[in-house]
Amino acid sequence: MIDPKDNAYLWIVIVGFIIAFILAFGIGANDVANSFGTSVGSKVLTLLQACIVASIFELAGAILIGSKVTDTIRKGIIKIDSFNGTEQLAMAGALSALTGTSVWLLIATFLNLPVSGTHSIVGATIGYALVALGKSGIIWIELGKIAASWVISPLLSGIISSLIFTGIDKFILKSADPLISGLFSLPFMLGATLLINLFSIVYSNSDAFGLKMFCWWHILLMCLGVALLCAILVRVFFNPWLKRKIISADEAKASYQFTNTKEKVLFDNSGVELTFAGSKERSHSTRSVVSYVADIMVQPKETEQLNHDDPCSAQLFKYLQILTATFGSFAHGGNDVSNAIGPLISLWLIYETGKVSGKAQTPIWILLFGGVGIVIGLCVWGRRVIKTIGENLTPITPSSGFAIEIGSALTVLLASNLGIPISTTHCKVGSIVMVGRVRSREVVDWSLFGGIVISWIVTMPITGGISAGVFAIVRAAIK
Repeated sequence: MIDPKDNAYLWIVIVGFIIAFILAFGIGANDVANSFGTSVGSKVLTLLQACIVASIFELAGAILIGSKVTDTIRKGIIKIDSFNGTEQLAMAGALSALTGTSVWLLIATFLNLPVSGTHSIVGATIGYALVALGKSGIIWIELGKIAASWVISPLLSGIISSLIFTGIDKFILKSADPLISGLFSLPFMLGATLLINLFSIVYSNSDAFGLKMFCWWHILLMCLGVALLCAILVRVFFNPWLKRKIISADEAKASYQFTNTKEKVLFDNSGVELTFAGSKERSHSTRSVVSYVADIMVQPKETEQLNHDDPCSAQLFKYLQILTATFGSFAHGGNDVSNAIGPLISLWLIYETGKVSGKAQTPIWILLFGGVGIVIGLCVWGRRVIKTIGENLTPITPSSGFAIEIGSALTVLLASNLGIPISTTHCKVGSIVMVGRVRSREVVDWSLFGGIVISWIVTMPITGGISAGVFAIVRAAIK
């Protein structure tokens, strides 16, 4: 057991906090950035707005629903009790895991590759544990469950998102009047989004909300009531306002386009000669000229139709995507942020208490410390991965972005409630690719997707190798 008053190992704690901040920076630049890639890529949120949402809801998610997953990383993958009596080795292991994860995340971000923070930390944890404890120190059943979830999660998330987008495409985007169909569907979509997320959050944290005495269906009814109330308010108050706003903006745009058209088209009522964009053509009437110009301006190419929502639909899904981005940020905080700073939590608890403990309470100030680094990383270097996710992999629109985010958020929140540290990155990329495939096979960059998959495959070996090497060096230094 380590004497908490002994400063012989203080240097490990200091170096650990420095590396943990670098790791948090890497998480912000890579992991959080890919979570907000769809929102920024569809122009629903700016990078500054994404940073603000992240700073609030990432921390809230980590504090409220992050403890289950942190425990899985900290004591569910390796036999942490095996370090009793050799606490200094457990500290060295935590430092090694932080180093291996941070190095790989920075490298992946430099290469514009979205990789999993969860994947990285698990690989780094196994790496040092194999050196310290051997194969017997790994809980292989738990690792098998986690590994299976990494395959299942992108498929499940992609299927859910694809089904949602298919419904949106059929009943709203391709309807006779997308505005009317969208306004009719908006309260239902918002209510369903609230119900799914509220129940997942409140049920898994009933103690924090003072609802421990209620069973699951009581909580479900409460969340259903809140969702129904919000849906009614949206139908009565928000829908009429949004309809007026969309129609007003549409009329202003049409007036602007017609004014520009009149300036560019010169013709007389007899239809003798006209000039359009510097070229001369013949026309028989004013009506045919205006129709010709309108066709050129209004009718987009097939690829443009794939890459852009109808303007009215875009306004509808803009608000829904902001809502799902918020819940997605909360879900990411609960599942990924706490995972990444799990080694730092272990390092501090060992130094503070003098023993290895799997039951110690996670200090909130460490979560806040990690959150600062995450936000800085997102703001300073997040553009690289955001561009890969939001632009290069496949074009994102507000409608497809909504389907992607709600599908992946549902998958991640479900996993958080079960205490399974699945990859938010895998869920988001799986949804992006499958929704892109549903929209059109040609708009998915399959070569880029292949590179991303390769980066996923090598993540655990790389982080595990770095962590094992660092652990061997630190172990030799403290003996």
